[in-house]
Amino acid sequence: MVIIVRVVLKPLFDAELPSGFEDILKAKLTGREVRTGAEVEVDLLGKPLRFRVLLAEPSLVKVGKDTRVELTGGTVEVFDVEFEDPVEGVLPFGKGFVVISPQRVLILNQSGQKVYSDEFEELNSVKVSEDTVVIVHDGNKIRIVKP
Repeated sequence: MVIIVRVVLKPLFDAELPSGFEDILKAKLTGREVRTGAEVEVDLLGKPLRFRVLLAEPSLVKVGKDTRVELTGGTVEVFDVEFEDPVEGVLPFGKGFVVISPQRVLILNQSGQKVYSDEFEELNSVKVSEDTVVIVHDGNKIRIVKP
């Protein structure tokens, strides 16, 4: 099994970086430890350049010759949500996500914040459209939720 060690960096300055700049960064960072979420600074021609570490795999990486260094201009946001009940499904819709458990429906917005939550004795199915969630429950009932 091969373990890929990589670091994804986002420049904290506005400048067009040339192709192959990742190799220069790798040389400057070799021997240093980097962690996801941290900021690193490298000196290039007497100028300090700052980068945010969007991802370090594993979470703490000592940069070496086998480390893959990547640059990105976008942002990566990670949200971890843990539930008491097992998750049976997740349905995306225009305003967020619907998380379905055996007897619970939870609607989260795009930032992972709870918008709606309820329990049902008999949860039959959940359907979504662009901005509406329809919950079929207790055999012959529906609930329409417009978050």
